[in-house]
Amino acid sequence: MRWPPALTRRLVNALLPCSCALCGELAAHVVCVHCRERYAAPGGLRCACCANPLGPAATAGQRCGGCLAEPPAFDATVAAVDYGAPLDALVRGLKFGAQLPLAPWFGQLLRDAVLMQPGMTLPEVLCPVPLGPRRLRERGFNQALEIARPLAKALAIELQPRLAARVVETVAQSGVAPRERAGNIRGAFAVPPAMAHLVHGRHVGIVDDVMTSGHTLNALAAALKAAGAARVSNLVFARTPPS
Repeated sequence: MRWPPALTRRLVNALLPCSCALCGELAAHVVCVHCRERYAAPGGLRCACCANPLGPAATAGQRCGGCLAEPPAFDATVAAVDYGAPLDALVRGLKFGAQLPLAPWFGQLLRDAVLMQPGMTLPEVLCPVPLGPRRLRERGFNQALEIARPLAKALAIELQPRLAARVVETVAQSGVAPRERAGNIRGAFAVPPAMAHLVHGRHVGIVDDVMTSGHTLNALAAALKAAGAARVSNLVFARTPPS
């Protein structure tokens, strides 16, 4: 007899309960409801383009001064949470500790953040930020792809893991001085000719775990726009607030 998936999940949760990754208490998911409400509740208004926090007088859909002065290649950004304690430890746990069960939870919060955006048009295809071959071998997985998989399923959006390629094996942005990050990542991405038809004239959503300076996402968006993308939106789990 084949049991319904929902019943199977309930039985698994009952027999194999997990502990919250933040407080350690028993929970039905990797992060308990209490910690989600305490640390990952929706915040204030963000810039519609780069997702940096805006002031109390801001209105929905407003852009920050930086994006107005120097518009990036991408058109919009949605971030689920701010990158800060204690959620930053979960991001590092996924990326460097291979704690893959965190990825669906990241995708769930990101889905909720996307659906909360007033009047947002969903992307037609999702593109996780690609890793270079060397880093992919070292890590064994791409954290952006692990988040994109459940996100694509939850939003019923096509996922194309090879829509773009990292054609230059760059130094990790975290190890580069802020003023050198744009140059470090410039020209690092390209759309393979075989994928061009999936990009041309379409709204592409870039998925990543963290957005800090935005240079990586900007470089990838520029490559997608060069291949004919009509619109590019970033969908990131965490946004590093400006210092």
